[in-house]
Amino acid sequence: MARRRNHTINMPAPYLRRVWLDPARIDDRAAYPFCLPFLRDDFELSFDRPITIIVGENGAGKSTLLEGIAVLAGYDEAGGGKGYRPVDHSNAMEVMGGQLSSALRAGWLPKITNGWFFRAESFFSVARYLDEASVGSPGPPPDFLSHSHGEGFMRFFEERCQRQGIFIFDEPESALSPARQMEFLKLMRRMERSTICQVVMATHSPMLMAYPGARLLRLSKYGLDEVTVEQTDHYKVMREFCSDPVGFVDAVVEE
Repeated sequence: MARRRNHTINMPAPYLRRVWLDPARIDDRAAYPFCLPFLRDDFELSFDRPITIIVGENGAGKSTLLEGIAVLAGYDEAGGGKGYRPVDHSNAMEVMGGQLSSALRAGWLPKITNGWFFRAESFFSVARYLDEASVGSPGPPPDFLSHSHGEGFMRFFEERCQRQGIFIFDEPESALSPARQMEFLKLMRRMERSTICQVVMATHSPMLMAYPGARLLRLSKYGLDEVTVEQTDHYKVMREFCSDPVGFVDAVVEE
């Protein structure tokens, strides 16, 4: 009897080592997404740690960048995993990762396409698909949708995100309370300690940005800069709020 082949790659993360923009693959520099400020010049992003966290204001291009990386990894730009091509949410979302990925090149060591691309906007259609696909399979269904939003997110993360692969999270804090975000931090630690998970995440949460040992990058019109959590605008605003909540809100609403 033939032995079952082990598809686990015996190498630690990160697996995706570098992505860069190939100008020869761009037809129109003025077209979106290539008109985004951080893509106007030569763009390159390297990964030297298992966890990379990207921060920046809305509109800077974080989601588009993550979509492009997800497509390079073999995922649908609207969210999902390898081989999952949703028809119920791709057409309902503005996604530009396919266009960006066509002009990106990637360096892998080794190439790995297991994992998941998580987007809060498409979570319920993905979860519904997984629940329905499990009907008739051995064992209980994952049942992601019978819980609260935050509980469903965490059950999904716990079930999907401790296997070998590259995991891309676009603002996972969207439905997570501060307590749930602490649970997510613990999950990130388990993923890191497994040595087989690479995480690329965009977030607005200072709590998630502060994950120890992660590479924290700020995306702006000037490109990507390595920063500390204390240097981010998100942290500065929350620090001002926490020092004087009433005074802070009064000042904001009276501007």
